[in-house]
Amino acid sequence: MAASLGGLGLLQGRVRLAAAAAAASSLSRPGPQGLVRGGAACSPTGRGYSSEAKGEEELRVRYLDEENQGIVVLGLNRSRAKNALNKNLIKMMSKAVDALKSDKKVRTVIFRSEVPGIFCAGADLQERAKMHSSEVSSFVSKARATINEMANLPVPTIAAIDGTALGGGLELALACDIRVAASSAKMGLVETKLAIIPGAGGTQRLPRMIGVSLAKELIFSARIVDGEEAKSIGLVSHVVEQNESGDAAYRRALALAQEFLPQGPLAIRVAKLAINQGMEVDLVTGLAIEEACYAQTIPTKDRIEGLLAFKEKRPPRYKGE
Repeated sequence: MAASLGGLGLLQGRVRLAAAAAAASSLSRPGPQGLVRGGAACSPTGRGYSSEAKGEEELRVRYLDEENQGIVVLGLNRSRAKNALNKNLIKMMSKAVDALKSDKKVRTVIFRSEVPGIFCAGADLQERAKMHSSEVSSFVSKARATINEMANLPVPTIAAIDGTALGGGLELALACDIRVAASSAKMGLVETKLAIIPGAGGTQRLPRMIGVSLAKELIFSARIVDGEEAKSIGLVSHVVEQNESGDAAYRRALALAQEFLPQGPLAIRVAKLAINQGMEVDLVTGLAIEEACYAQTIPTKDRIEGLLAFKEKRPPRYKGE
């Protein structure tokens, strides 16, 4: 894996070995047996995907170009259903994520809505009402798996919340690395109103993000918060005033993605892996994971290019090798 780091799967194996060794030799509490599959096995192959979906499709996939080359935007586009998650949309999201995780040209993914005033209203309850209980279980499992795969993308992901994000819509945003919201946006895990619970990661990701007690309060009450409150409790990283075009959060998300573009692409992938894996284990094991991840950046061409650029006082020209 020395030159291209195409063996991120090998890195994951080494991370597991490092974690196991640290856990075995440490007197501290061992971490979980299975580390989070943080996209490490995604070996970039450059497999393509449509640069822009047709307007009538429920998920639009756009590869940006010029100064934004490397940024991919996934836009939810079910205007008549407030972007509610149905079988077809979940299928399209799964297909898109599967393509993105193996595309080495992708540097950052932004999830947004193409529908003004709404991010995602959650599960499509009209479709849900027609399902047998066994179908519901299967659908929720597929939605959970798809959102997990989103969380495990090897590149940074940003949710641009320019409108309402409820239930599964908020769970989708929680699976992203960073969340940006308009101050007018509304967010909440409201499933208990329907006598169910969040089923696509909400009960696990929200308490890890804002703390157990507050997460319980929000889930038990099905409370909805706006962008300002979401920022104050740590649910989102940035809050912005909405603009006339209704895309203020997307514009802020795009600005963040642009900050990531000049950095070493392999380093960012490995950094995300180290953080994701390390957060699931004790500190000693996490430091061993960091050591294993750092070691994989040493033989890369990008690292040498970074040193040369620093010496020559010029911007680096990273190639992801």
